[in-house]
Amino acid sequence: MPPAVEGRYARVLYYIRYKNFLAIHSRADRNEQYMKWLEICVYTTDAGLDAVTFAFSNAGLDQVSIEESHERAMAFLNERVVYWDYADADKVGVDEPCVKAYVADVPESLPVVEDVKRGIAQLRASDLGYDAGSLSVVVNRMDDADWENNWKAYYKPLKIGKRLYVLPCWIEEAAPENRVTLKLDPGVAFGTGEHHTTRMCLELLETVVKPGDDMLDLGCGSGILSVASVLLGAKHAVAVDIDPVAEHVALENAAMNGVTAAQYDVLIGDVLSDEKLQTSIQRGYDVVAANIVAGVIIALAPFAKTCCKPGAPFIVSGIIDEREDEVKQALIRAGFAIEEILRSEGWVAMLLRA
Repeated sequence: MPPAVEGRYARVLYYIRYKNFLAIHSRADRNEQYMKWLEICVYTTDAGLDAVTFAFSNAGLDQVSIEESHERAMAFLNERVVYWDYADADKVGVDEPCVKAYVADVPESLPVVEDVKRGIAQLRASDLGYDAGSLSVVVNRMDDADWENNWKAYYKPLKIGKRLYVLPCWIEEAAPENRVTLKLDPGVAFGTGEHHTTRMCLELLETVVKPGDDMLDLGCGSGILSVASVLLGAKHAVAVDIDPVAEHVALENAAMNGVTAAQYDVLIGDVLSDEKLQTSIQRGYDVVAANIVAGVIIALAPFAKTCCKPGAPFIVSGIIDEREDEVKQALIRAGFAIEEILRSEGWVAMLLRA
C-alpha cells in the first residue's frame, strides 16, 4: 500500500449522508430508477482502515463511509476540543471499525463486489505488520428509501420568530402571511433551523437586520443565517466556515433562495489562525453572527469586535449552558455589551452590541 494513502480519507465520527456517491442507473426506454442497493461492509481495526479503504479504491469505489472505534473517535475529538463542547460518548465510534460503500443492486455491480472481496483476500494473505482484524466482508441488500429518503421525514416546515418560514427544499408550499420563505437542503453542513441554537439565532437576527445591511456569518455551516439575513433585507452577506463542504452547501442554499452572487460570498478557512483569511474579511459590518461553540466564540471575540461597526449587533450561539458565564465574560472583555439572552433546552444564545 502506498504511503500516500495514510490520512487521505476523511474520518467519519457519526453519520455522513453522501448525496452524490450513488450512481442512479436508468433504463433509457422507461426512465426508471433502481431502488435497491448493495451495502459492502468490511470489518477491520483502526490500524487497518487505510488498507481496507485502498482496497475499495482499487475496486473503483473511492467514496466510502469510514467508522472508527470509540477510542480513536474520542481521541480525534479531544485533540480538537476547541471546536466542540460535548458529544454523547456512547454514540461516538463503533465497537468494530469498518469501511462501507454502496453500489446499485444490478448485475453490472457484481464484478465490483468481487473485486472488493479479492482485494480483501489479498490483505488477509499479506504480512501487514499490524493487526487488521477479521477483514470479514458483509454484503447487505437494502432499499434506497431505507436511508436516502426516510431522513426527510424528520424535517418539517418551521415557523421561526415572527417573520421566517423555513421550508425543506423538497416541499412546495406558500409561506403563511407576513412570513419570508427560507428554503434549505439540510445536506451535510450544520444549520437547518431544527436545532435550538440555530432557531434562537434566527429569532434574534430578524429583530436586528435592516434593509441595506452588510452581514458577516462566522461558522456559516449551511449558510442559513447569512441567507436569512439577505432575505430579511440585508444588501450583502459574507459567510465563513472552516469546513470546505460548507462552501458548496451555502452557495447552493443561497441560489435556491434567489440570492445572487453579487449579494453573497463564501470564504473557507480557520479564522482563528489564518491571517490571510482574517485580512480578507473586511471590517465595519452592520450585523455579525457566530453560531459555533463556546471555545471558538471565546477565542473569536476580539476579532469579531474588529469586524463590527460601533454599536453593531453581534449574535452568538452554540453555547451549552454550563459555559454561559465563561462566554459572557470573554465577550465583555472584548468590548461587547450584552443586550439579550435566550435559553432553550440547555443551549444559550446572546445578542450583544459592539
